[in-house]
Amino acid sequence: MYEILLTTHSWLRWIVVLLLLFVIIRSLTKLQTGSYEKIDNILGGSMVGFFHLQLLLGLVLYIFLSPATQASFQDFGAAMKNPNLRFWAVEHSLMMIIAVVVAQIGRIKIKKAVLEKKQKLTLIYGIITLIFVASRIPWTDIDRLY
Repeated sequence: MYEILLTTHSWLRWIVVLLLLFVIIRSLTKLQTGSYEKIDNILGGSMVGFFHLQLLLGLVLYIFLSPATQASFQDFGAAMKNPNLRFWAVEHSLMMIIAVVVAQIGRIKIKKAVLEKKQKLTLIYGIITLIFVASRIPWTDIDRLY
């Protein structure tokens, strides 16, 4: 079960990152015109939906299945002194939760905004979310402790 969820979580990150990049690039290209089309709404909703799925899988791994976090929970003080354990126990999970929150807040603000401001808000919240995600995503399988 652990390997299946970990692999799914690992592959899903690329869908999330690609959707996020696509939303940002699309908002950049549409910024001058200020147009916000139905496809922009669909892409934004899909991105946030995949973010939520990714968060759910990550939390299941974090709380119940990950050997890295299980080891960290045994002695949290020692885990904070180990950079790899600290990354998985605190840094990765906290930063990704913040990224999901920023993406969700952005989605809410964009839905409520006037049409002329939607692309600008999409760009701002998209870039902030991307910074959080890029700062703590394990970019290769080598970065994974397990």
